[in-house]
Amino acid sequence: MMDCRPEQVVYMDNNATTRVAPEVVEAMTPFLSDFYGNPSSMHRFGGQVGAAVRKAREQVAGLLGAEPEEITFTSCGTESDSTAILSALQSFPDKRHVVTTRVEHPAIKNLCEGLDSLTGHKHRVTRLPVADDGTLDLEKYREALSDDTAIVSVMWANNETGVIFPIAEMARIAHEHGILFHTDAVQAVGKIPIDLNKLDVDFLSLSGHKLHAAKGVGALYVRRGTPFVPFLTGGHQERGRRGGTENVASIVGLGVACELAGANMEEENNTVRKLRDRLEEGLLKAVPKSMLNGHKTDRLPNTTNISFEYVEGEAILLHMDRYNICASSGSACTSGSLEPSHVLRAMGVPFTAAHGSIRYSLSTYNTEEEVDFVLEKMPPIIAELRAMSPFWKED
Repeated sequence: MMDCRPEQVVYMDNNATTRVAPEVVEAMTPFLSDFYGNPSSMHRFGGQVGAAVRKAREQVAGLLGAEPEEITFTSCGTESDSTAILSALQSFPDKRHVVTTRVEHPAIKNLCEGLDSLTGHKHRVTRLPVADDGTLDLEKYREALSDDTAIVSVMWANNETGVIFPIAEMARIAHEHGILFHTDAVQAVGKIPIDLNKLDVDFLSLSGHKLHAAKGVGALYVRRGTPFVPFLTGGHQERGRRGGTENVASIVGLGVACELAGANMEEENNTVRKLRDRLEEGLLKAVPKSMLNGHKTDRLPNTTNISFEYVEGEAILLHMDRYNICASSGSACTSGSLEPSHVLRAMGVPFTAAHGSIRYSLSTYNTEEEVDFVLEKMPPIIAELRAMSPFWKED
C-alpha cells in the first residue's frame, strides 16, 4: 500500500474531516500522558483535569455566543443530533410530528426514518423540499408547522453544497408556534459567525473533527430552561446530561480548536473563500458541460460542489487519487453507495450530472499552488473519462 504523507497530499475534503491543528495536538498531549486523572475525582490530581474540562466548555461557549453551562460534551455530531431530537419527543410525548428537510445529513435523515422503532410510537415526519439552488421556501416551512409538532430540525449549512439556511428566521417562527428548534451546525461552526445569545435556537450540534479538533468528540448546546431528557444515562458527568467518563484530551482539544476558529474566522471568510472561488471559476471555465450545484452566494466560504456531466463521480475520484488529490462525491457518511446523492436528487440535478458531482471543501491550510495543481489535473481527467463514455458527445 502506498504511503501517502500529508506533505504529498492536496487535501480538499475538509467537510468530511479536517487536519488536527498543531496547537490542538499540543494541548491534548499532556492529558494523554501526565494528567490522566479522572475529572470527577475529589483529589487535586483529578481536580486539575476537571478544571481543564471547564475551560474547554468556556471556549466552546465563547465561539457560539452561549453560556458554559449550556454546553454538553458528546462523542460526535451524530450523538448530539440524536440526543436533541429524542429529548424533545420524550419531553412532549403527546406530540408526534417532526419537521426537517430532504437534504439533511444521514445523522438526521436516518434517525427520522427509524423514529417509530426507536421510540415505540408512531411519528409523522415532514421533509421540506428545496429549490434547484438548494434553498428553502419559508412559506412552505410555515405551512408545515402544527400544534402536533414537537421539534424542528434543520441543518445550518448543507454538508454537500455548503448552502446556508435561514436559521435565525426559522427558529423565530418555530418559537412563535411554541415548538422547539434544533440545528445540526456541524458544517457551519467555525466557518461563519454564530451568536446563540441572539437566536431562538434550543439545540445546536457540533463535531470536533470538522473544525480541526480530533475525531470522537462533539458538543450539544441546550438553551437554558429547555426541557431535556438524557440520551446516555449513567453517572453524574456533564451535570447529569450525558453519562460516561469524559474524553478529556479530546475535549481540551475541542476547546482550543474553537478558540482558533474564532481567531481565524476572518481568514476563513476571505482567504479561503478566494481560493474556493478561484478553483470553482477555473473548473467551470476549463471543463465543458460542468455546473455548480447550490446557491452562488448563500454558501459556506470553503465549499463548492460541481457536476461533470456524463462521467461517474467514483471514477473521477479514483483518477484524482493518482495525483493524491482528495475530494468527495458527497457525504463521507454515505460513501460506498452507488445511489446518486439524496441532496442533489432533492435539488432536481439531472441524472447525467448528479452521478458526476464532486465536492471540494477547503481550509486555511490550502494554498494557491494546490488550487493551481487541481486546475491543471482536472480537465484532462474529465476528458479521459468522457472519451470512454458511450453517452458523451462533444458539441
